[in-house]
Amino acid sequence: MQEQESRATRYTTLAAGSDVRHELEIRRSRFITVLRRTPDEAAARDLVAELRREFHDARHHCSAFIVGPDRTTQRSNDDGEPAGTAGAPMLEALAKRETAPGVSDLSDISAVVVRYFGGVLLGAGGLVRAYSESVSSALALAPLVQRNRLRICAVTVPPGNAGRLENELRSAGYAMAATTYGVSSTVLRLALPDEVAALADAHSRLLSLTSGTAELVPEGTEWLDSAGLSTR
Repeated sequence: MQEQESRATRYTTLAAGSDVRHELEIRRSRFITVLRRTPDEAAARDLVAELRREFHDARHHCSAFIVGPDRTTQRSNDDGEPAGTAGAPMLEALAKRETAPGVSDLSDISAVVVRYFGGVLLGAGGLVRAYSESVSSALALAPLVQRNRLRICAVTVPPGNAGRLENELRSAGYAMAATTYGVSSTVLRLALPDEVAALADAHSRLLSLTSGTAELVPEGTEWLDSAGLSTR
């Protein structure tokens, strides 16, 4: 069965390879937060297992994660804290984090808060505030990037025309994907925003550049990080 394509065309996530660690001390308890980019549920659970090994003497390893362009997979775990005082506020901090004014689209991200109990009970309200603040404080330090769904489109041209056409497309601001070189033809590929207007504009530009001899053929989609974009 073919996987249904996401309705979202963009979302925000943690920059690749940019784990964030942040520690708060609240009434003698240590709250160590780790954020990591996790593309699926298995990666999120692997992070929890990894931190259980690293901080094996801690009392709690509470977690929350959001996965998928549409943010359809959202999970949290209190790991021994009173129900609803740890995982839920952590998940809320992730889910409601604004990445632009009025926009909350953070996904493919996990938060784990490791707690070393300091001997002072915080109460239910105190725990909710502590776990929420721990994740929010870590997110304030996180380098975020926008991830976009791009439509890959191919155009087949004679080898002698490929270099000129590619240069003209790049000069016009189009992002190029992989090129396939053959004896009798070369296939150039453009990575376009997955939007009707963008496809129409590219088709019109291609017709102009090739005097109507080349056709733009959609091949599929890829998710790519926006180069140089930071929402921190």
